[in-house]
Amino acid sequence: MIYFDNASTTKTSDKAAAAALRMMTELYSNPSNLHSFGFDCEKVITESKNTILKTLSSDGNLVFTSGGTEANNTVILGTAEAYKRKGRHFITTRVEHPSVAAAYKELERQGAEVTYLSLDEGGNISFDELKETVREDTVLVSLMAVNNETGTVNDLPQIYDIIKKKNPNTLYHADCVQAFCKHSINGKFADFITISSHKIFGTKGCGAIVFKKGLRFTPRILGGEQQNGIRPGTENTPGIAAFGAAASDLCDRISENYERVKAVKEKLFEITDILPDIEVNGKNTSPYILNLSFKGVRGEVLLHALEDRGIYVSTGSACSSKAKKNENTVAKIWGVPRGGSAVRFSFSSENTVEEAQEVKAVLAELVPQLRKFQRH
Repeated sequence: MIYFDNASTTKTSDKAAAAALRMMTELYSNPSNLHSFGFDCEKVITESKNTILKTLSSDGNLVFTSGGTEANNTVILGTAEAYKRKGRHFITTRVEHPSVAAAYKELERQGAEVTYLSLDEGGNISFDELKETVREDTVLVSLMAVNNETGTVNDLPQIYDIIKKKNPNTLYHADCVQAFCKHSINGKFADFITISSHKIFGTKGCGAIVFKKGLRFTPRILGGEQQNGIRPGTENTPGIAAFGAAASDLCDRISENYERVKAVKEKLFEITDILPDIEVNGKNTSPYILNLSFKGVRGEVLLHALEDRGIYVSTGSACSSKAKKNENTVAKIWGVPRGGSAVRFSFSSENTVEEAQEVKAVLAELVPQLRKFQRH
């Protein structure tokens, strides 16, 4: 099997699995308990929290959630509620993750004004437009660090600087789910950062919000006083332990893994020199994602043809793949025909150049066959 669908999820690493198993079979107490057994469990939560904050070079606060979706929902809806007296204007794009897009649609339903930034032919925002769009009543700007479908990278420091120079009170939310432990991120260049464990070899069902001290957002879940009442409910200690272990394992190898994955992507990218009529979706992209449209071949057809060869890829975000109207990022930027033929190859530090070479060879064989078949 060749697994090039790591933007959907990664496998759980041995270290993360061992950390989770330990919390389920040894340190299984409720971390809120006052006895020493409970304290030992709470200590693991603190250790994981400190590891993640260190990876982000952040001295802020951290709240664990059930994943990136809850984290994004909480930041957007919770901030809107907490700062509603300061304004009802928000800024984002139409190619954010579904958990961000749906939250902003909900705000619009409630009467808020949302400005959607335009994108250039490479899928990048205009910094001039961002500057012009930030207003006195702009509460929050949500722009992801790395697009989950095309891999387009946003410049967090520049975005943060533009926002704060125009309005120091406007908050910046960076969805870093596809960037955390893959790209170097400095937490001082965002007010809110959202991340997810299962994108970095941790377990599913665990994410986090990292935010600067002094900021607030209204909790979306009500209950006890866990995590200072910001995200109540008994903590997912196996998931949190796995998250910390995965981040610890990767944090010192970000640059090394970046170059390793870059070589994998470059090898697969050679398919554009072999086959005609391939469009590259996105400019200024992460080495962890390569999105290509193969003219004359439906993305879903190619996906299943590759699956028959033991190669796993995707046609877009897994969170929207089962929607009745699945309009992926490529379709939104470049149009439906191109979006319908788009395939996303996404890599991890465990992928190899040899795997990329094999996938390239399979594509060189399959795509001409599929084009001939679909013309008939």
